[in-house]
Amino acid sequence: MSTSLVNPVHPKTQTTAGADQLEVKLPLTARLACYTELAKPRIALMVLLSMGVGYLLASEGQWFLMPLIHASVGVVLAVVSASAFNQVIERKTDAKMLRTENRPIPAGNLSTREVIVFAIICTVVSFVYLLMTVNTLTAALTALTTFLYAAVYTPLKRYTTFCTAIGAIPGAAPPVLGWVAAGGQLNLACFSLFAILFVWQFPHFLAIAWIYKDQYAGAGLKMVPGAGRSKIVGAISLGYALVLLPISLLPNHFGLAGDVYGLVAMVLGIAYLFAAIGFYRVENRMTARRLLFVSLVYLPGVLLALTFDHLRLLNSL
Repeated sequence: MSTSLVNPVHPKTQTTAGADQLEVKLPLTARLACYTELAKPRIALMVLLSMGVGYLLASEGQWFLMPLIHASVGVVLAVVSASAFNQVIERKTDAKMLRTENRPIPAGNLSTREVIVFAIICTVVSFVYLLMTVNTLTAALTALTTFLYAAVYTPLKRYTTFCTAIGAIPGAAPPVLGWVAAGGQLNLACFSLFAILFVWQFPHFLAIAWIYKDQYAGAGLKMVPGAGRSKIVGAISLGYALVLLPISLLPNHFGLAGDVYGLVAMVLGIAYLFAAIGFYRVENRMTARRLLFVSLVYLPGVLLALTFDHLRLLNSL
């Protein structure tokens, strides 16, 4: 994620309430950088990848570029709006954490009011655009995904570690959105894509939560289950990494892929599992970062292998 620009006129120690009322005057390039940070481009890129995979799999070889572009535009706008709402809601906790204190709102580079307006515009445009250019189901599911992330998951982070399970639902939605954008039905084959991303997220996010556990605790966010108890986070991560092995083979069962995908999924799944075992055995920053790294290799690797093998099967028919 790009580093936000800190307004030299307003030091990091300013209060969030004060930042809300600032008349921010930055050069155009600096403001664009702030809005880029607000949008979380790396997350948007991963969403586009997983959504595109869902679209291609549901198209069964008969896909068209413009519907995919329309779906991508609408979904990216929803991702941007969810991120913006998230940073509005968490502006006070963001100001308390080293990893987030330079985000546009706590840094004083964007006011809360203008980010709210920006988020609302993106939400409305996303829904209307998808409704007009794709289909009703895609528009409705995308809006629901935004709502779950911004209005349910984000506030719950202050109250319960169960928020991770709620947050995993919108996190696993992109391939489903691509699937229905291509005209696919909400069936078990579609659910298999959702299930892979849903389960994958737990070791990934728990590794992040453990790395920044002190900052989360200082900000009052309940992100680490069994806080203060040894090996709880590692055990949960290990459990989900183990469950992911059979879950990742569901696309084979539903005819979406063949042996090539199955082999790649198993190899990457075993690597993910070994990283989770290492984190369980010794919970420290090194093993947590290793688990996080493997998770970031696993997901694009599995999605690309799934796409390649699906297209290979179609071409062999």
